Amino acid sequence: MRLCLLFCFLCLMAPIGYSQLQGLPGPKGDKGDPGPAGSPGPLGKIGPPGPRGFPGPRGYPGQPGPVVMCGRDPFGPIGRDIETLQRSIAKLDLAVNYDFVRRVGQKYFVSSKERGSFSRAVESCSQRGLELALPQNEEENSVLTQVFGEVYKTAWINVNNKKAEGNFETDMNNRPLTFTKWGEGQPDKSIEDAGCTMLSENRVWQVTHECFLNAYIVCQL
Repeated sequence: MRLCLLFCFLCLMAPIGYSQLQGLPGPKGDKGDPGPAGSPGPLGKIGPPGPRGFPGPRGYPGQPGPVVMCGRDPFGPIGRDIETLQRSIAKLDLAVNYDFVRRVGQKYFVSSKERGSFSRAVESCSQRGLELALPQNEEENSVLTQVFGEVYKTAWINVNNKKAEGNFETDMNNRPLTFTKWGEGQPDKSIEDAGCTMLSENRVWQVTHECFLNAYIVCQL
């Protein structure tokens, strides 16, 4: 009786999906989509150098370099001529910025045609890295008067303004004067302390204690 009941129970389970028997494998499914890329792995060892490449094309010629003089001049007279020419070009580049430009030998007299006191004249030239004009010969002395206008005919020159520091026989850097063109009775012996020297229209020098006067400011380079 019990055997019959067990058999009937097993028969009833099969139709309703409760069979304990394993079925056959199903067919293989389609290949899925690729997954996302993983993180980079560790850096590998550096490989051996590759073969040497072919030489590249030859470059264009460079610009000539500057002439440099070190110790003894290796170029002789030619090197000195080049150096002199370079200095002349540098001076000319600076001189063209002024209203008044006169060249005498290797010297340039330059001016913006401004007038002022002696102290202002010295300071104005110094700020430009120049010195107040000082003629060194008759030609320079004559050329300097060309700065004069129709009315104003005096210009300050670079003579020491302190009598005690050379009796007006040195420049503002206490270098002895190698050329002078003093007018009659000059330098004025009545000036005891300070006096400033100017070039007048008749091309002579004169000392005045009135250093505040407005005379032409001319620098030299």
